[in-house]
Amino acid sequence: MSWLSKVRNSLSSLAKRDTPDNLWMKCPNCGEMLFAKDFEANLSVCPRCEHHGRIGAKARFEQILDPGYAVLPTPHVPENPLGFRDTKKYPDRLKAARAANPFPDALTNAFGSIQGARAVLGVQDFAFMGGSMGMAVGEAFVAGAERAIAEKCGYVICTAAGGARMQEGILSLMQMPKTTVATRRLAAAGLPYIVVLTDPTTGGVTASYAMLGDIHIAEPGALIGFAGQRVIQDTIREKLPEGFQRAEYLHAHGMVDMVVHRKDMKATLAMLLGYLDRKEVA
Repeated sequence: MSWLSKVRNSLSSLAKRDTPDNLWMKCPNCGEMLFAKDFEANLSVCPRCEHHGRIGAKARFEQILDPGYAVLPTPHVPENPLGFRDTKKYPDRLKAARAANPFPDALTNAFGSIQGARAVLGVQDFAFMGGSMGMAVGEAFVAGAERAIAEKCGYVICTAAGGARMQEGILSLMQMPKTTVATRRLAAAGLPYIVVLTDPTTGGVTASYAMLGDIHIAEPGALIGFAGQRVIQDTIREKLPEGFQRAEYLHAHGMVDMVVHRKDMKATLAMLLGYLDRKEVA
């Protein structure tokens, strides 16, 4: 036996330490290897390329709302109203999504304050079935708007969705006019409605409440659109410009009011809420 084999055998006899497999992550934009805890401490933004990673509702609440906020209950809606089934039953898909997420559906509201400015904050979580808009999302949006009206404060919504929830068919599409009516009720009450567009915001969400705000803010690099880029190219048979459907392109073309870095989001929202809530006229 060679000395190399002896060393190898002696090392293999040593007890191996259990090492977590989630200590490091790779930035999907620049490919930089990042220490997961440092990435989270940096608000899930890559320190090298400023790529804004997707975050869940709980993290968004912690980043934007002041301490002491209260998560509002998610309205109950009929589950699987169409008896839908593909490779799995729809209730089984819901059960799996709920087991992997802290909240019962894709949109969750919380009531609190943003640097002292009272607000209801709604957050769509892309990790919950792609943030898809079903009956529960529509009801949660309406409940958030009604709570804002009752509290006489602004409603801020952070959108992230792949579109309508296919398992609910036409019932999911009916959430578009329902949520549109809720935004009109906020306007009639003279209350601010601010939309924060995060990556990705697409489909029926973009075609309804995501584009009906008093002010539209986008996170850097966020994908925002209705149909996919490939579908549009195949339809118009033209090559789309560089950066099409990204936050910066939409800002340059007047679809978005401002692009705000995540570290500045809280202060920006507080400033806008304070400005829009001013009762006096200069």
